[in-house]
Amino acid sequence: MLLNPPFGAVRPGRDRRAVLWPARDGTARVAQPAPSTAVVGGGIAGVAAAVALAERGVRVDLLEREDVLGGRAAGWPTALADGRRVTMSRGFHAFFRQYYNLRALLRRVDPGLARLRPLADYPLQRATGAHDSFRNVPRTPPWSVLGFVALSPAFGWSSLARMHPRAALPLLDVRVPDVYERLDQVSAGAFLDDIRFPDDARDLAFEVFSRSFFADPKELSAAELALMFHIYFLGSSEGLLFDVPREPYPQALWDPLTGYLSGLGATVRTGCTVQALRPDADGFRLAVTAPGASRTPEEHRYDAVVLAVDTAGLQAVVAASPNVGSGGWRAGVGRLRHAPPFLVSRYWMDRPVRPDRPGFLGTSGFGPVDNVSVLSHWEGEAARWAKATGGSVVELHAYAVGPAADRSALQDTMLRELSRIYPECAGAAVVDARHVWRQDCPLFPVGGYRDRPTVRTVHPRLVLAGDQVRTALPVALMERAATTGTQAANALLATWGVRGHPLWSVPPHGRNAVMRALARRG
Repeated sequence: MLLNPPFGAVRPGRDRRAVLWPARDGTARVAQPAPSTAVVGGGIAGVAAAVALAERGVRVDLLEREDVLGGRAAGWPTALADGRRVTMSRGFHAFFRQYYNLRALLRRVDPGLARLRPLADYPLQRATGAHDSFRNVPRTPPWSVLGFVALSPAFGWSSLARMHPRAALPLLDVRVPDVYERLDQVSAGAFLDDIRFPDDARDLAFEVFSRSFFADPKELSAAELALMFHIYFLGSSEGLLFDVPREPYPQALWDPLTGYLSGLGATVRTGCTVQALRPDADGFRLAVTAPGASRTPEEHRYDAVVLAVDTAGLQAVVAASPNVGSGGWRAGVGRLRHAPPFLVSRYWMDRPVRPDRPGFLGTSGFGPVDNVSVLSHWEGEAARWAKATGGSVVELHAYAVGPAADRSALQDTMLRELSRIYPECAGAAVVDARHVWRQDCPLFPVGGYRDRPTVRTVHPRLVLAGDQVRTALPVALMERAATTGTQAANALLATWGVRGHPLWSVPPHGRNAVMRALARRG
């Protein structure tokens, strides 16, 4: 870690305290004949690993079980009832400015990040009428928190007097892995109870974050919530405003990156499922089921493997690969858990949403609805459909849905709640709709940190990547996926004596000595 980047180093954002994690030195490219690597999983982590390896001359096969790349940020074509072809996806993602390593990946094909556009605000609304905004909140800590408290109607003098500020002091100096040693045995809900935040502020500011992990605060580790608070509020001056893709994910992200990988000589294979792997001398043999092939897997040998798959995928491969990993490591992987199911509902409607409605709105108290995105206000494809039809495209999210929920009834409830949130949608005819149900996000439960695997394994040329993978950098969600993907590539490059790729992060501790001293009193 290098706290003070060398003079002339190009910083990835506005934060002058962003931290550079330099790459290990070595040769510029691998020696010939180039080693081969299978990158299993074509989400953010897998694509980041594939790019980092291919740029150093490694022969890369990127193997993705779905028909498209992108993982949880994937998109695919669909035909609407009106005959128009559009793109459906797994839902809204915010590209925050402190996602330095994800943005570095995107800059490979979009140096100026012109394919992203900013949203003007990150508003939060409760059914009681409480409303918050981050538009005018200062971005530099500690003024960011003080400004939010001063501007938010959720904080009155009486509610502030009831708070227990000492319980919140650990938030002033969040470090990895120390924060997990201190708070992983506590739930996010219990942690918030100890602080005694006002109900409105808790719903609007904190539970929105915890549910970003697709988890109920009663199940989520307080360490993960504290890390999020550090990344967005007290550790970074990038603030809570974010960017979104100007076009659907395939056009904005994955098609350009696929072309970039192909130009580097990598092979991208979709519809391929890796069933198992086994060590073979200094490499591995993979059993791969290809699209259209018989049920008998094909066997392919590689010098190295990156497993950048979701929790269920990792558990399935490990269970079918008895010679991979130690007994304790395999047991830990087996104990990893999924977050509850989530729903993304997208509606193509026959009337417009008011033009002053925000592109994205976090909500609380509107039944199962956790947020609303008006795609036709910011995404090019949706805006063109809306202009051609006079309608609008609206997306609703429900996180952490109970596994026994009546899915059809919940979808109907979501649509009714939209009319409460945006009354102009009442009575609108739905031209068409798409509903996506998934349960493949990792859960970070109380006490679960010890089971989460690290990038490196006992096999020097078998590495892991993904947002469920542990890393010493203060990152989360999509940024953890991009970071561990690059770290996985760097670990393999080191075995061949090749230079790695540098990484950036928000500061890995409290931003100043006063905040760190106060945290020690907590």
